[in-house]
Amino acid sequence: MSIYDYKVKMINGKEISMSRYKGKVLLIVNVASTCGMTPQYEGLQKLFKTYKKKGFMVLGFPSNEFGDQESQGNEEIAKFCKNSYQVGFDMFEKVKVNGDDAIPLYNYLKEQKKGFLWSKKVKWNFTKFLVDAKGNVLKRYASPTTPASIQSDIEELFKNS
Repeated sequence: MSIYDYKVKMINGKEISMSRYKGKVLLIVNVASTCGMTPQYEGLQKLFKTYKKKGFMVLGFPSNEFGDQESQGNEEIAKFCKNSYQVGFDMFEKVKVNGDDAIPLYNYLKEQKKGFLWSKKVKWNFTKFLVDAKGNVLKRYASPTTPASIQSDIEELFKNS
């Protein structure tokens, strides 16, 4: 299996294949609207705008698993992201990232790059996975890691391509 073998649902409910992102560098993030880290949307959007012409995409997956910080429906989440942070990157339906109900894409990401002390579990909102243009899951970043601090890793991928 590769990351491109999975299907996911856009925030508007349309199912797509991850193969649509072949050849792009991806930053996959579980997001929430009322988290202390929600301002990271601003940094994620900045990364997206800076590198999208080079083939970079941020993929936002809302999740309500951590402290009930994403209790809204998909339509409200989309409006919040657009109105509050001018999000232009791809957003997806609210998902589960842990447990028996976790979407298969997240199970794959967690298997490829484990977290602190080799834990597979996503610990909190705004955990990030960096995927290269060939679909390899390269790095996993903890929630407090700011988008700006990931910029050098993204630039390195473009230098080496």
